[in-house]
Amino acid sequence: MLHEPAAPAEKDKASKWKANLGLKLFLLYSLTYIAFVGLAVFSTESMKTPVLAGVNLAIIFGTSLIIFAIILGVVYNHYCTKKEDEMNKKGEAE
Repeated sequence: MLHEPAAPAEKDKASKWKANLGLKLFLLYSLTYIAFVGLAVFSTESMKTPVLAGVNLAIIFGTSLIIFAIILGVVYNHYCTKKEDEMNKKGEAE
């Protein structure tokens, strides 16, 4: 028994734009992560400093990295969906 795709697949007109956005967000996250690792390696004492309610900077920064990654994923999804809709409407008008 063969299974067909649930919806017909068409050419993704926004793929180049989405790849570009993905690379920019990846670069942003990478720079943030490099700052975290740099602090951990070169300024270990600052990572021990209590920042919020007695919790040290390492825990706050590490947790923030996880939350930041989730936020970037939501931002990526939002803008990619918006761009796909925009390009599909433009294609229908032609």
